[in-house]
Amino acid sequence: MANENSSGTSLPGSPAHSVRQGSTGTASRAPAQSPSDTEEKPSGSGLLFGIGAYGIWGVLPLYFLLLEPAGPVEIVAARVVFSLVFCVALLTVMRSWRLALTAVRDRRAVATLTAAAVLIAINWLVFAWAVLNGHAVEAALGYFINPLISVLLGVLVLKERLRPLQWTAMAVGFIAVLVLTFGYGTVPWVALALAFSFGLYGLVKKNVGGKVDAVSSLTIETAVLTPVAAVVLVILAATGSGTLLTEGPAHFWLLAASGIATAVPLVFFGAAARRLPLSTVGLLQYLAPILQFTLALLVFREAMPAERWAGFGLVWLALLLLSVDMLGSPRRARLRRAAAV
Repeated sequence: MANENSSGTSLPGSPAHSVRQGSTGTASRAPAQSPSDTEEKPSGSGLLFGIGAYGIWGVLPLYFLLLEPAGPVEIVAARVVFSLVFCVALLTVMRSWRLALTAVRDRRAVATLTAAAVLIAINWLVFAWAVLNGHAVEAALGYFINPLISVLLGVLVLKERLRPLQWTAMAVGFIAVLVLTFGYGTVPWVALALAFSFGLYGLVKKNVGGKVDAVSSLTIETAVLTPVAAVVLVILAATGSGTLLTEGPAHFWLLAASGIATAVPLVFFGAAARRLPLSTVGLLQYLAPILQFTLALLVFREAMPAERWAGFGLVWLALLLLSVDMLGSPRRARLRRAAAV
């Protein structure tokens, strides 16, 4: 999301393109099971990893406040550079360089991840700007409506067919955007930019699938962005606008920690995705925008007039409809299997 659930998912940032595979990227062979045996049960460790990932993404606004007086451009540039440094260290510790180098040799995968890198950079920049400029509520809205945007992209790009409840959720979400447009007095561009950039990020990453693991993917994406980010940091320093080296060691290490803040929740998300049913991961993703929304109201004291509450209420209704439809998917799958026997 800023979260990369980025692993794509959605949310982050965020983060819905989880792949069930081992840490080595190879699928494990399991004995044949009956349909009733294949239903996944949430594990305690999986829930902890999932809560950890989305919890970190949810409190990122507080972290960004600690980085002031750095501006959003410097924060994102530093985040890119230090994420690459941390990912290189992580690959070394995990002894996963073979997977990363294999991915680098795949030109199509690199081209796809380059497009993903551009999209996640836009997402990070808009999110940082929103938090630092009094738009944290709208940023949270962006991640609330991200699942709706992902469904919309599935229809427009992948030609997926929606079920009636999904169509209803989309209609309610559209009405919510109209209500919020009225409430803000303008189109909620920050929310839409975050939702579409992250939704498109997930769509692009879907083309990579299980060929590239999460850490290798983030390594390649940040490596693509690092030359530009490094130039930005140099220009900011040369013009006296940079803070990385001028605000003391504490400020430097806070900015350097952005690499950890980016990579750790992604690793947690990957661990959760391997241990939890997709429906559980789908529900956990709402934790991040809930935390961001709560911080925006209680810590940042952002305004929330009645018309915005009405718009958010409609968004939450749409998400409830999507969640009900998602939770009903296993039952529909069992009925289809039973009918096919």
